[in-house]
Amino acid sequence: MSHTLDLSTKNLERLSLACVDIARDAGKAILAIYDTGFNVEEKEDKSPLTDADLAAHNLILARLSVLTPEIPILSEESAKLSFEERSSWETYWLVDPLDGTREFVKRNGEFTVNIALIHQHQSIIGVINVPVLDVDYYAWQDGGCYKSENKAEAKKISVKKLDGSPLSVAGSRSHGSEMMQNYMKKLAADNGGEVETLSMGSSLKFCLVAEGRADLYPRLGLTSEWDTAAAHCIVIQAGGYITKTDMSPLEYNTKDSLLNPFFFVFGDNSQDWSQYLDE
Repeated sequence: MSHTLDLSTKNLERLSLACVDIARDAGKAILAIYDTGFNVEEKEDKSPLTDADLAAHNLILARLSVLTPEIPILSEESAKLSFEERSSWETYWLVDPLDGTREFVKRNGEFTVNIALIHQHQSIIGVINVPVLDVDYYAWQDGGCYKSENKAEAKKISVKKLDGSPLSVAGSRSHGSEMMQNYMKKLAADNGGEVETLSMGSSLKFCLVAEGRADLYPRLGLTSEWDTAAAHCIVIQAGGYITKTDMSPLEYNTKDSLLNPFFFVFGDNSQDWSQYLDE
């Protein structure tokens, strides 16, 4: 299927910029519902589903189908696809039309639109739109990582290296666990007791690392592949890393389940972030 697909850096840039427009329009569709009363249903896994998730899903699928009719699309709100079918895909779009639905329901603004292109289990395009802030993050393989605010000219962003200043750690607004608390205690103890924590919803936690505002985002809880795929490319192209807790690379579409293993997102690989895990 993908032997006809042009994966040159120039074409990946073209597709990325097209996806920025698609994600912005999906963001507008979400905001049109955000500013009104909206329905909240519960999916099988007890996670919330709103009219906005579906509006963004329908818009993105329609637009991607026109942009690249030859590339299959997997969205959080898609019908369930078997691994037998997915495993034949070398290249596909992986979409979370509204990441952070809990934040959307709380109306705290910390939700995003995520579009990624996966090729051979790696994220090679990542686009994140933050509708309430009118901010875009986007990246493509070998093309660097960019941030645009209020549709102004995009600026290149990059991770920061450890410099002896207190560690800054991004954490989830809606998810916490005893395992995470223990991890943070050990991390703080090994770093002079000083660790700044930044609580944030959705894929914005990855963006904090990508733009050098956080050193680390340890995710010791469940996520799905569409939660991480767009941010994955953004972090890598900003000079950072996303690994499983054994420090091996996180990959996509390699197994029946679409759940990710626990993982770390970080800007500097001179430290073994797994050493603070409970043994």
